[in-house]
Amino acid sequence: MSIVAVATREQDSVPTVVPPVSLKAAVTYTVAVVLSALLAFASHGRTTFQLGTSGDFVQIPNFSVSAEVTNWVLTIFLVATAVWAWRLRAVHRVPPVWMHALVGFVFILVFLTWAGAGRDSTVVPLATLLAGALSLSVPLIFGSMAGSVGEHSGTINIAIEGQLLFGAFLGAVVASATHASWVGLIAAPIAGMAVSLLLVLFGIKYRVDQIIVGVVLNVLVLGLTSFFYSTVLNASPETREQWNSGLSLPTIDVPVLSSIPIIGPVFFRQTILVYIMYVVVVVLQFMMFHSRWGLRMRSVGEHPQAADTVGINVMRTRIRNAILGGALAGMGGAFFTIGHGLAFSKDMASGNGYIALAAMILGGWSPIGGVAAALLFGFAMNLGYTLSIIGSPMPSQIVLMIPYVVTILAIAGFVGKVRAPAAEGVPYP
Repeated sequence: MSIVAVATREQDSVPTVVPPVSLKAAVTYTVAVVLSALLAFASHGRTTFQLGTSGDFVQIPNFSVSAEVTNWVLTIFLVATAVWAWRLRAVHRVPPVWMHALVGFVFILVFLTWAGAGRDSTVVPLATLLAGALSLSVPLIFGSMAGSVGEHSGTINIAIEGQLLFGAFLGAVVASATHASWVGLIAAPIAGMAVSLLLVLFGIKYRVDQIIVGVVLNVLVLGLTSFFYSTVLNASPETREQWNSGLSLPTIDVPVLSSIPIIGPVFFRQTILVYIMYVVVVVLQFMMFHSRWGLRMRSVGEHPQAADTVGINVMRTRIRNAILGGALAGMGGAFFTIGHGLAFSKDMASGNGYIALAAMILGGWSPIGGVAAALLFGFAMNLGYTLSIIGSPMPSQIVLMIPYVVTILAIAGFVGKVRAPAAEGVPYP
């Protein structure tokens, strides 16, 4: 027998080692079943849901369901998904992504049914809940795209919080001074770019630790905006009217589409800023992964030495993308003021920049993934507001914790499945 045959037989006799599948999905589904069963036990009476708005082309009347029966039916469905998840793990497979989304959607229905149960005068506004979730996620989406652009080229942008805040500040001030909200929309990305220039100067040119620079810039912008707010914007009613009047971008209804029940008011009854966001997400997703520009950017973030050897200017690429990221974050900050018609106030960003970083990580450093994660966090924030309005039996302290708990659980549960660009934060040359 030849040596090759003996070696082949020995290789065939070695058992194949199959890597273990993570318990995260199966355990998460099981926890959802337990919580859903507890909510079903606590559900009594009926829950009324509202799907439409007064401007819909087809009016959908409110409908009422038995909270106890509905929640037990949904709990049985969750039990089936949990059993399926455990069976998939037994054969070394994981549930698909759409199943994660479906389980989350069903559990939210259980929670909302419990929250509105037994209150004849309480209506759970599903369409309003979704529209508010999209509104609250707009700065998170812009912030996650800013982080993706920067980190794919090797620059860690912790300063998204400051860029959002400065964009909100300058957008409100310029809009008030010119009496034109669209001029403020132009000024907001310029504010984000100004913060990025400082990040470029210290973090890229002088090689200061980029995480430290980002945190310092956040504190700097917070201090500057708070100072100008106290001394100029809010010094007197006259100055407040001149510099911080709270102008708003007009709402644009897309013909026909805005009248579609449920999705029409959510997606097609928005300001120009939201429509710009739609375009930026699609264009950036294509450019980042299907263009020469995106390939060069990602090569700089993964292996700058190799990119340099083929003629790519690493420093120029990083500087340009950092500034582009600042412009995106600044535009997202405009949503806090001129996007909502609100006057600027201290610390309007309220930690949204850090949540945007979490959305970027959860979304795998891609624009589409960041959108999905940002919508999740936006829905969690709006859910807390909605529960406060409808008078949920859940304590108010826990309601306020919902978006941050969701952020922690999402990162803890799924961050292990993504990988950051290899050379992010690494100085070059």
